[in-house]
Amino acid sequence: MDIAERLSSLSTKIAQQRSTIETEEATKNAFVMPFISLVLGYDVFNPNEVVPEFTADVGTKRGEKIDYAIVKDGDVQILIECKHIGAPLNIKHASQLFRYFSAANARIAVLTNGDEYQFFTDLDAPNKMDEKPFLVIQVSDLDSALVPELRKLTKEAFDLDSIISAAEELKYVGELKRVLAAQFASPDTDWVKFLTTRVYEGAFTQRVRDQFTGLVEKAAKQFLNDRVNDRLKAALGGQAVVADSTSVSSSEASAHVAEASVENAEKNNGIETTLEEIEAFQIVRAIACSEVSPSRIAQRDTKTYFGVLLDDNNRRPIARMWFNTSQKYIGLFDAEKNETRHPIDTLDEIYRFAEQIRATVHYYD
Repeated sequence: MDIAERLSSLSTKIAQQRSTIETEEATKNAFVMPFISLVLGYDVFNPNEVVPEFTADVGTKRGEKIDYAIVKDGDVQILIECKHIGAPLNIKHASQLFRYFSAANARIAVLTNGDEYQFFTDLDAPNKMDEKPFLVIQVSDLDSALVPELRKLTKEAFDLDSIISAAEELKYVGELKRVLAAQFASPDTDWVKFLTTRVYEGAFTQRVRDQFTGLVEKAAKQFLNDRVNDRLKAALGGQAVVADSTSVSSSEASAHVAEASVENAEKNNGIETTLEEIEAFQIVRAIACSEVSPSRIAQRDTKTYFGVLLDDNNRRPIARMWFNTSQKYIGLFDAEKNETRHPIDTLDEIYRFAEQIRATVHYYD
């Protein structure tokens, strides 16, 4: 298996077992050790590669232990501090990592709860761990674009110089994306002024600021809608999907989904709806709305799958998109609501299941 497939396997394990994990120690055994072994490729039972309960006395702190130290070429390269599955991760949880980072001469530190992994280095000051991670991976909701960066940390490909050189770009690109997402959701005064002065020649007064705050927010959402619609047209051969005369336009449907994605970002719930999921939703919706009103077909994204529901009701699933792995699947349901996952390579293949999608809608009406 390649690293993406190994991550997918671990994601399935997390989904199946996280509700039964009650302690930090159980989290380490169930999820963190498999990550070190299965994903990163280190032998967790070889103390020359992985040292559990690693001790390195720091100043007056004696006998403190870090959960794992990963050794490569005889030197400690990676330190890992673990928390209970589902526990929120922030910098206050990393005090031991801060102290051990310089003492152990490690260049990579990891803070994890068994699902989310935050990777730190010392970009801001030599031998002092940064306060912000350069890479954040969530196994159950994987961003496939980050898999090549994670691959650099594996035993097989570990190259410290390559990791450090890429870390700065990763760190700042990630932060810029979060800033842009926040500005698209709720633009602040500086952002409004920056854009206003490029289209309005008058003075930036309070009245102008109030007027353009709403305009900037509206323009941002319409920009997202346009981008989504462009992707939809590209995916569907340049044509918007219209099932019948009662169907809403591709642009209107795209706007609905894009706005829902903005709402997710505002809630900071860690769910990121991708354009590919939106395109798949549009296809399923176009098929299903030949049987029911399109207003009854809703989308609901989760950290593990993207769901299409009738009447926005979890008890009425039409389809699920499992797109967080290298092999994509569409999950379809029978009359007893048993789900069967079908592998797909392109979104156009969803049309092969049109009759089953239509039949599923009728199970609930």
